[in-house]
Amino acid sequence: MTGTLLSPPTEIIHLSGISWQTYERLRQELGEQRRLRLTYHQGNLEIMTPSPEHELSKEVLGRFVETLAEELAVQIYPLGSTTFSQPAFSGVEPDKCFYIANIEAVRGKRRLDLTADPAPDLVIEIDVTSGSQKRLQIYEALGVPEVWIYNGTTLIVRQLQNAGYVDSQQSQFFQNVPLPELAGFVKQASTMDYLELIKAFRGWVRAQLAA
Repeated sequence: MTGTLLSPPTEIIHLSGISWQTYERLRQELGEQRRLRLTYHQGNLEIMTPSPEHELSKEVLGRFVETLAEELAVQIYPLGSTTFSQPAFSGVEPDKCFYIANIEAVRGKRRLDLTADPAPDLVIEIDVTSGSQKRLQIYEALGVPEVWIYNGTTLIVRQLQNAGYVDSQQSQFFQNVPLPELAGFVKQASTMDYLELIKAFRGWVRAQLAA
């Protein structure tokens, strides 16, 4: 594999001049159980090793989505970090993703083809070690309706409109819940018992709905 190293080999490596064939071959050689996260866009490849902080935030936010779905009786279909791609152009692996409006279009499928299948309805991105701007460009091209971005301090909800992504205070899938306030719960994940945190979050959601 040839390319130009754009940043020091820490937790994130950026390579330019990478062909789609090289990206595909690297994915195949690393296999399904790899810890590395690959993002490819127009010849640029990002290789990231997720940190413990990244992984904890990802799991907590994913569980929050499940809790919201339970409390609001919203059906969800979680597909984790499934790779979504536009051949020869881009490939991306969300931290977490969920089908909500388009569940029946993908339920039970072993492989997804985005030339025929819809993109996930909701994507979660954890930006504690890297920015999500390039991935947002990919999600926009794929037509992902909503992206939640947590940067270690705040939770930003971005919804796809005609001119691209715009910020929102609420989710189109989980109405009447002020999502930016979720960041305060995520911050507690490193010091609070996990199940106690989920219990506290569930109580908060119920209070919001009652109000």
